[in-house]
This record gives sequence, C-alpha cells and structure tokens, in this order.
Amino acid sequence: MINTLLIGGKGTIGSGLRTYLPKLDKEYRLTSIDLPGAVDKASDPLAQRDFIECDVSLDDETLRQALNGRDLVVYLARKDPLSDMNAMTDKVFNAIIDVCPQAVVIGSSSVHSTGGAYFPFDKEPYSTIADRRFADLPQWPEPLSVMTEPCPSGDYGMEKAYVEAWCHRLCAAGQDAVAARWGGINDINGKKDEVAYFTVWCHQEDSARFVDCCFRTSRAGRLRAGAHYYVISNNTYNIFDIETTKNEIGYEPIYDAESMYG
Repeated sequence: MINTLLIGGKGTIGSGLRTYLPKLDKEYRLTSIDLPGAVDKASDPLAQRDFIECDVSLDDETLRQALNGRDLVVYLARKDPLSDMNAMTDKVFNAIIDVCPQAVVIGSSSVHSTGGAYFPFDKEPYSTIADRRFADLPQWPEPLSVMTEPCPSGDYGMEKAYVEAWCHRLCAAGQDAVAARWGGINDINGKKDEVAYFTVWCHQEDSARFVDCCFRTSRAGRLRAGAHYYVISNNTYNIFDIETTKNEIGYEPIYDAESMYG
C-alpha cells in the first residue's frame, strides 16, 4: 500500500490525482485533508473519497495526525493573501519534517514561478505563439529549462517560488522532495479561452503520471534532490522543457492539446 496524503485534495489537481493514481496502481490509498465544506471537484464516481476536514493553517494537531505514517505527501492547498499562504506553507512543511521525514513530498508549484521568463506573452517569440501564428516563427524557441530559477511576475508566482524553496530545505535535511511546476490543469480536462492555454495545458491523468513517476524514482534512490519539474502534457506547441522530466524520472505524458482540442 502507498499511504498518500493530499493536502488540499478536493481541488482541481487533487481531484485528478484521486481519480487517476489508483488507476495507475491499485496500491495507492489516498486521504485528502481539506477545508470544512470545501467543494469536491472530482466527477468520477470511482475517485477515492477518504476525507479529513481541517483548516491546516489553524489546526496543527489534526494536520500532524494526518501526516503520521505517510509514504507520499502532496501539498496542494492555497489561500490568499500571500502572507497567509506563506505562513500556511511554513506550518505544513515544518510538520512534514517533524512527523514523516521518510515520506516523498511533492510541493505544488506552477509554471507561474518562472512567469517572468515568458509572461505576459508580450515579447517575441511568445507573442507569436500566443496568437497561434506558428507559420510566422522562423525557428521554435529553445524550451524553458527545468533548471530555470524562479522569476515570478506576481503574488501567485511568488507563493509557488516559496514552496520551491521549502522543497530545497527538505532535501537539505535528507528528505526527497520535488516541486511540481504544474501547467494548465482544469477539472474537466478541456480547453480554456486563455492566451496560449494549449501551450501550458496538462491533462489530470498526466499530472497523476508525474506524481507516480516521482514516487517510483524516489523509491529507486534516483530522485534528484531539490528538483523542480515542469508538468505539461505532450503538447505539440510546448515552450517548456519536459524532456528532462522524461529522462530523469520516466515521465510519459500521453495527451496532446492539439489532437484533443486543436
């Protein structure tokens, strides 16, 4: 059994993990800890629904009880404003270090942590890509490396960069932790009318494949300490480096925004 805790598991990413991780391996046993009354975004009737109601920013005792004995912890919760979000992150990661130092930890970051490298798509070649004028590009840009250091362009990116820093701290203490720079994940796995959304789109099943690969690579003793990976589907018009993710942890995304929605 892979004893897994999703912190913020009723949301968009968590609902996908609860749906698809058990389909990848029936050994996953997932518990979700989330706010009392939080809406469950999972639509699949087979999605695991073992819930603990708790505001982890306030109830440290329940959080620590929930962390006890976990093999895998995925931190997905968020709140506003930035100061409150970072305080919650401090509380969660300190509890992880104290209670389950043996667990593999995946911290929820985002492509927005490096948004300053490409956002708001107002410079070349990204403005041409955002307009989907692909024929006007003489050469496709080199994908943004997973080694790109955080360069957030707003508070949302700053909170994600803070999570990445905490993942580094866990690794410095000897614990396997990875920051997932999630792409555009939504609960219906559909397209959105947003600039360049097909470029950042990620299917929920691919996000689950990423988590599973991280766990397997850690248990094999090969997880790169403090890694942060872009988690994007295998999109035709991708600007992010997922080849490193494939090579280092065996990530195999199976969806492409163009073939599904183009």
